[in-house]
Amino acid sequence: MWFVNGPDYDHVIREKFLTLHSQARCGQLSHWQNSAKSLLALIVVLDQFSRHIYRNSAQSFAQDEQAIQLVRGGIHAGYDQNLFFVERQFFYMPLMHAENIDIQNLSVKMFTGLRDEAPSELRETYTRILGFAESHHFVISSFGRFPELNEILNRKSTESEIEFLSTGKYRFL
Repeated sequence: MWFVNGPDYDHVIREKFLTLHSQARCGQLSHWQNSAKSLLALIVVLDQFSRHIYRNSAQSFAQDEQAIQLVRGGIHAGYDQNLFFVERQFFYMPLMHAENIDIQNLSVKMFTGLRDEAPSELRETYTRILGFAESHHFVISSFGRFPELNEILNRKSTESEIEFLSTGKYRFL
């Protein structure tokens, strides 16, 4: 359900969570950083809700750095280890969104750990999720940015980016 996209779902997120998102964006929810579950909630609000509330605009990505810093701090504090597998998946998600190879390296490391720690009945699911992390890593290692965001972020695409996007091999989008 979470990865459903479209105007109806975006509208629901916007209606229910715009005020909360604005509070998080302005730092008014910093007290949510005091436990694993509330930090996860703050990360989801900043990372995932931004993409629904502001879809197809640069604002969709404006909180990425803030979310990444929260994830890194949470990993350092060991909060991620106190979460269920599905929660850790969303805890680490902002790392996949980074246009920074060092953060992408951390993303692959964390999703590899998640797959390796998964019980056998979840191994296939977390192998697939690791594949998404590896795909994001490949794009950043190849281009230093996500070419599909160039238009939204008012960046000029290179010929190699245009060629890459035209191949349809961007499997996680």
